[in-house]
Amino acid sequence: MKILLGTKNKGKVIEAREVFNGSPITLLSPEDISITVEPEETGSTFEENAEQKARFYRELSGLPTAADDSGIIVEALEKELGIHTRRWGAGPKSTDQEWIEYFLKRMKSEPHKRARFVCVVTYIDEKESLHTFRGECEGVITETLEADYLPGLPISACFKPEGFDRVFSALTIEQKNSTSHRGKAFADFRAFVTKEASSAFEDPSLSSPRSDRRAWY
Repeated sequence: MKILLGTKNKGKVIEAREVFNGSPITLLSPEDISITVEPEETGSTFEENAEQKARFYRELSGLPTAADDSGIIVEALEKELGIHTRRWGAGPKSTDQEWIEYFLKRMKSEPHKRARFVCVVTYIDEKESLHTFRGECEGVITETLEADYLPGLPISACFKPEGFDRVFSALTIEQKNSTSHRGKAFADFRAFVTKEASSAFEDPSLSSPRSDRRAWY
């Protein structure tokens, strides 16, 4: 089974594929099928933006499609980041380094470092049914980058999740996937699509059209 992952963020593709490692499901990137355009994000919530992206890539590809919208909510910077995270600060056209340097400089003067990562994955299956999965992770922002990071995911090098003495990008794959916002959301997504694929294989009648269904996690 092939599912398109609607993102051009290479770090997100890597992390999602890590969660699906060992699964019979193949996650394709837009690059894999020569899609170069990107959707606008005009929603007011993570759920709305994830659905916009999923529908955009679903219409272009004709494949079952999943897309995520994620961001960080920093208590000291109330309402500044969240769904606007990548477009905030140094801006959407900045490099990872430029963005994270601006962020850390801004945070240096903030004594309160608590933050929460959120990830929402929206999946549109072959019957056009909609399914949504959500993951969250609490932690603190460190004063400096404490590890390397995947492209497109610079905050992972300065976010220390609760219960760990290391930042996200310094954790093992297993630790990160069981703890991170994206790991949790994609783990629920993997469990759902694996079960659906198995049921359809065992009983073809289960793949008949069904009404729109949303699974909230």
